[in-house]
Amino acid sequence: MPVSPGEKVMTSSFVLTSRQPHPEAAEWEARLALLGRFHLEIRSRRVAIGPSVQRLLALLALHSEGVTRPSVASTLWPDLPVRRAGASLRSTLWRLSRSSGEDRLVDADDSCLALAPTVGVDLHLAERHAASLVSSQEPGPVPLPVLAELDEDLLPDWTEDWLLVAREHFRQTRLHALEAVSRRLRDGGRLAAAMETAMMAVEAEPLRESAHRHVVDVHLAEGNVAEALRHYEFFRRMLRNELGLGPSSGFRRLVAPYLSRPLDP
Repeated sequence: MPVSPGEKVMTSSFVLTSRQPHPEAAEWEARLALLGRFHLEIRSRRVAIGPSVQRLLALLALHSEGVTRPSVASTLWPDLPVRRAGASLRSTLWRLSRSSGEDRLVDADDSCLALAPTVGVDLHLAERHAASLVSSQEPGPVPLPVLAELDEDLLPDWTEDWLLVAREHFRQTRLHALEAVSRRLRDGGRLAAAMETAMMAVEAEPLRESAHRHVVDVHLAEGNVAEALRHYEFFRRMLRNELGLGPSSGFRRLVAPYLSRPLDP
């Protein structure tokens, strides 16, 4: 729809006053899943909501400090004039209130919107776990639910432009965490688990050299030199075919001693 000069949508800042931190999981009244497929649970009951309500909750979850109403409206309905975008936002908030009943999911005033502190978001939990895994130097087991959190991208089926930066940010966060976990498990002697985690990173980003180096490193720790060289050659060919590049000198040095060793008599 054409936008008249007086109705041009303006994008406001996302910065608001700081909010209290979210409570622990046991205190959550609602759970919002953004990793993999979207879904919402209120008091352990799955709630079906429409696409516009889903996008509103996802946007607010990405900006836990809160968002101004004009910013929400212009982000979710960028092709509408200001007044119509504002009306669409009010309609979406009304539909959300009907879906959630007495459970308040959004804190709202005349100028700002924010996700209620009793709404738990799996993305926030995964980011905290990932940061802890990267900073930890202690070898040992990693809870399976934590690894499951690192196996999914942020709403991979959605095509909204406002998701792109957040999706890439979380992808890099989880890749670094998976590599840190693989190294931690290898150092602890849990080589099968270390390989599984390294392969999760490879599957998440097939052209990421550091992930492939972890795979080769675990093979070598297991004494599987042939497997290590086979994987290195697999990555070398894929990188050449996709990007016309070769592995880094550091990766080549990792396998060079095994490429140049003499044959046994």
